[in-house]
Amino acid sequence: MMKYRRVLLKLSGEALQGDKPYGIDTEKLRYFAGEIASVTRAGVQLAIVIGGG
Repeated sequence: MMKYRRVLLKLSGEALQGDKPYGIDTEKLRYFAGEIASVTRAGVQLAIVIGGG
């Protein structure tokens, strides 16, 4: 059983940037997508905020 049923995940733009000087690193994005998919498959409702200053 999961401890939390609903989770808010805040990702910084820099987290998606990876080692690139700007933009989005597609490998980093794939990694996060896989992690997010596994959490939702476990039955957790997930809200995601990207950036936000």
